[in-house]
Amino acid sequence: MILSDKSIMEAIKRGAIVIEPFRHDCLGTNSYDVHLSRYMAVYKHRVLDARKHNEIEELVIPPEGYVLQPGTLYLGVTEEYTETHEHVPFLEGKSSIGRLGIDIHATAGKGDVGFCNTWTLEISCVQPVRIYAGMPIGQLIYFTIEGEIDNPYNKKENAKYTNRTIKPVESMMWKNTF
Repeated sequence: MILSDKSIMEAIKRGAIVIEPFRHDCLGTNSYDVHLSRYMAVYKHRVLDARKHNEIEELVIPPEGYVLQPGTLYLGVTEEYTETHEHVPFLEGKSSIGRLGIDIHATAGKGDVGFCNTWTLEISCVQPVRIYAGMPIGQLIYFTIEGEIDNPYNKKENAKYTNRTIKPVESMMWKNTF
């Protein structure tokens, strides 16, 4: 079941959901709009290796915007820091972003109960498009869960994305054993 605007507000008041900064005008009927930070990154090498630490090069979106190019994976990050202690958060692109040909995540749209951080975005586009820091980029949708949680994300020993950051985080696949 998806939380309504009233249920999201109740969860925020209880501390079950944290959104910083919170702006009431970003609360939709059953979602919360998040915004693109000025920090982005691209991988330094064109060929990525899942078993190696692929380094990134940081970018800062200037006031006049930044033009995304097709064929490049950009890592962006939300301005908003979030915590979710009782619900499963899903991040989806806004329809207005999709209509510009921008995807904000390749596969990682679902968070875990216990996720506490900004959201790294895996941004790609189908044609050149200018983006701006602070623009609405996605929406968080919160689902209820059934049953108790034994191992929330922020308590897992092998969790790879728990260090609080305001910048995008590269893939940590290389930390897995395979």
